[in-house]
Amino acid sequence: MEKELSVPNTVQDSLEQSLNQAIFEGFVEVPMLPEVTSQALTLAHEPETSAAQMAELIERDQSLAGHVMRIANSAAYTPLANLVSLQQAVARLGMIVISEIALAAVLGAKLFNTPGYEDHVEFNWQHALATSLWAKEIANEGGVNSDAAFLAGLLHSIGRPAVLQTVLELARQEERTLTPETVYRLENKYSQQVTELVVNRWGMPVQVRESIKPFEQLDANTESAKIAAAVHAGSRFATYMLDIAAEDDKETLMDLTALELLGLDDIQIAQLLDKEEVIQQRLAGLSL
Repeated sequence: MEKELSVPNTVQDSLEQSLNQAIFEGFVEVPMLPEVTSQALTLAHEPETSAAQMAELIERDQSLAGHVMRIANSAAYTPLANLVSLQQAVARLGMIVISEIALAAVLGAKLFNTPGYEDHVEFNWQHALATSLWAKEIANEGGVNSDAAFLAGLLHSIGRPAVLQTVLELARQEERTLTPETVYRLENKYSQQVTELVVNRWGMPVQVRESIKPFEQLDANTESAKIAAAVHAGSRFATYMLDIAAEDDKETLMDLTALELLGLDDIQIAQLLDKEEVIQQRLAGLSL
């Protein structure tokens, strides 16, 4: 017996049906990841890459090169702010860190077109940056791949602006008037699904594509589950640090199931929480 299709009887239902169709058919518009940034990520994980090669690659995009140098010379990364060349920055900070800075530099809120919601998208981007920094520290403490944790943390909510952009464009095409409540509801409901779509489109490493999923859905014995747990905990730490929810305090953060999965004890978790000032500085550096 064929399933009966329900007919939408409100503007919100109609728009959600259009959004569902756009996601199902792959019509969600995803900005292209700049080629230089993509290549920088690849080079950073090739053992034979030299500092000169990485510097030469980033210098192909002068705007990106200037941005990377500003961040590399920030107090969070180089307290004396005395780096004078990209090659020197790569040699001092390492290729992984430079590639992370380059990725953070291009994946800002302005990557998506979300008229009227720019402040909301910018705030979510700051949370994603903070999540990536915390996830890297947590993964290091838990003995799992911290580079993958940084990337997964940075991208774990990238579907949010993509959903917003798609919803706003569909509303424009259909001449619908949206309330913020409807927009945020759809963003929350579909962000995970679209995050996975975006990360796949950008060709991120398999481990990153796995680790943006909720850790509870993954086999707890796998590296991907542990990275996903670091991202989940990183997100909660970021929320606490940015003071955007009253539900978490240090005591609740100490008891996160995700940290238990990583095998972290109370002393390790307390030491992580003590890094808040360092994370704040790095966040300020990445936000330049």
